[in-house]
Amino acid sequence: MQINKRCSIILCIIPTIYFCVFFCTVSIAQQKKSTEKPATIFASAEDSKIFTAVQRATFQYFWDGAEPVSGLARERYHNDDAYPQNDKNIVTSGGGGFGVMAILVGIERKFITREEGRKRLEKIVTFLETADRFHGVWPHWWNGETGKVKPFSKYDDGGDLVESSFMLQGLLCVRQYFKDGNTKEKALATRIDQLWKEVDFNWYRNGKNVLYWHWSPNHEWRMNFPVRGYNECQIMYILAASSPTHGVPAEVYHEGWAQNGAINKNPSGYKDIQLQMHHQGDATESGPLFRAHYSYLGLDPRGLKDRYADYGKENTQHALIHYRWCVDNPKQYKGYGPNSWGLTSSYSIKGYAGHAPGMKRDIGVISPTAALSSFPYTPKESMAAMKNWYLNKKDQLWGPFGFYDAFSETENWYLPRYLAIDQGPIVVMMENYRSGLLWKLFMSCPEIQTGLKKLGFTSPYLK
Repeated sequence: MQINKRCSIILCIIPTIYFCVFFCTVSIAQQKKSTEKPATIFASAEDSKIFTAVQRATFQYFWDGAEPVSGLARERYHNDDAYPQNDKNIVTSGGGGFGVMAILVGIERKFITREEGRKRLEKIVTFLETADRFHGVWPHWWNGETGKVKPFSKYDDGGDLVESSFMLQGLLCVRQYFKDGNTKEKALATRIDQLWKEVDFNWYRNGKNVLYWHWSPNHEWRMNFPVRGYNECQIMYILAASSPTHGVPAEVYHEGWAQNGAINKNPSGYKDIQLQMHHQGDATESGPLFRAHYSYLGLDPRGLKDRYADYGKENTQHALIHYRWCVDNPKQYKGYGPNSWGLTSSYSIKGYAGHAPGMKRDIGVISPTAALSSFPYTPKESMAAMKNWYLNKKDQLWGPFGFYDAFSETENWYLPRYLAIDQGPIVVMMENYRSGLLWKLFMSCPEIQTGLKKLGFTSPYLK
């Protein structure tokens, strides 16, 4: 097993959680080719109206709710008086990267004008150009008013390559969106291209065939976190292989991320999804559902294959395991079922936790982002949950930026708070389901296509 930083994110209340590597082998229907328009299931005008209302409200987290000086997403937002809003100037590179993608959605859905979106993105890029960077890599957190790093933990006060990769994934989408536009838009695309080229992925190898999560000018490699899969960090390796200026060799992906094939070992020993659905032991753990989202906001998993996996199938299987776990509800939590499901890392009853299928990992907390961000994988199941929450639970779950981060009917616990890293995937993946917008933009990057070929991937985008 490998330590994963994600479960210590945000509040730093619990220790880093150990996740099981999980791959299952169930056969599902072949994914649609990425060049096809995704089929939608808006069975009624009401369905379409609710879908747009949820997407619009969640988008506002990155628009009206943004930190005003930097223009970036705040790390968190509390819509209550029980927790002082004393960190409202703290912005985040990972959630901010999801946010720049959300701004493109806002333009396309006409929540804002194209010019409004461009101006906000110019503000963000100006901040990114002048804020603290470490060999081209941004930290996890900054003070949005000053651009100075806000340490995530004692020794985590430098570059965060994973969170920066989430930012780069978003910025490359912005570059592609504006590169053929008017003079101001082309200028913005050029500035983004320069930021991308300044990221020194090779430095973060620390002389080895693996990428390290952190480097600090004060503590150097003391965090000592080589990133090995499977987790949410695949996008980091693909960007590193694709960089036109500081690209890493293919061996870094195969030896570091994929561990020379060890990534495919399934410690739970399952052979098909039916066992996952009905077994009630801890071996059913498949990891929080964000793993099917973060790397795939721009990277289109449909038909994306390498020697280790078919990522569209893996992500769909992952979402279905969560759905079936909540439907079977072996721990008999109140409210779980086909119209209320989804477990991921989020706020929790006692701070922050990495919720997932399993008798120990599931503590009765549903995180709306898990089901909503899975729309491309489980459209019918995601729609059922969204409609239930919107029509029947809105008084308890809905605030100024859409559904709150997490809730527990068993504990009668409804926390009116938001996290950027959970809000962003909702907006982006709902749009990818609806139009494929961010997938098409990211996969159109010539460097990404070159990098994927270099690593031995096949995809409908690769010729």
